[in-house]
Amino acid sequence: MHAETVAREFHDRGFAILRGFFSDAKISSLLEAASVLESDSRGIASRRNLRCRYMAHHATGELLLECFDPVVDIAPEMGQAATCNPLMALLHAIYACPGYLFKDKLILKPPGASGYPLHQDYIAWPGFPKSFLTVVIPLDAATEENGCTVVYPGYHRAGLMTPADGEFHVIPRSLVNEKDRVPLELAPGDIAIFDGFTPHESRPNTSSSARRQLYLSYNSQSDGGDCRAAHYHQFHEWLQTKYPRPANEPWFFA
Repeated sequence: MHAETVAREFHDRGFAILRGFFSDAKISSLLEAASVLESDSRGIASRRNLRCRYMAHHATGELLLECFDPVVDIAPEMGQAATCNPLMALLHAIYACPGYLFKDKLILKPPGASGYPLHQDYIAWPGFPKSFLTVVIPLDAATEENGCTVVYPGYHRAGLMTPADGEFHVIPRSLVNEKDRVPLELAPGDIAIFDGFTPHESRPNTSSSARRQLYLSYNSQSDGGDCRAAHYHQFHEWLQTKYPRPANEPWFFA
């Protein structure tokens, strides 16, 4: 699909899907990098590490390692995918100017992991870019069974649907029509792009396998430019304020 066609679809619907965007070889290299991180050979998996997020098992409540955020600084292959020329060209078509990596996550979503409620990604923090969008790169097939992301097209045009107070808010289901839901069922090599104002959610992973995905978020040059470092500084400060820890179990970043 031509980049300009993708850009039109993205602006009209709030999301777009491109099939076969990455080669099998590229996906294999990303899977290998993900496996290295999952093996925790560097010993970074910890509930005290600001890089790591844990999620409760939807049935047992057991805490499962769910996410590395950020990830490109510890997985060069993922950093290369995040800034590859075809993806940068696609972002340029959407933004009509260069795009910059703003946030990067490897979401593991192991079997049993809960999903996320209906929400928008835009957070009304000072300086948070309204051009925020996310590129989803599936390393495993994403299906309804394993809790793929589900988007609601068109609602991005309404802007923020919850209070602009800098907090995370669940969107009341009465504000969307369930008939509009579109599951982002993707094969490895496909990508999906969705707007920061596009309502989306995901259900628990009820399959027996993980649903690993790269979530790469960007903003435009005309909306802050390169502000990834500033974002993570602000994000880490927010985490430490929002989830304080005992003095003998301080946060760290590794």
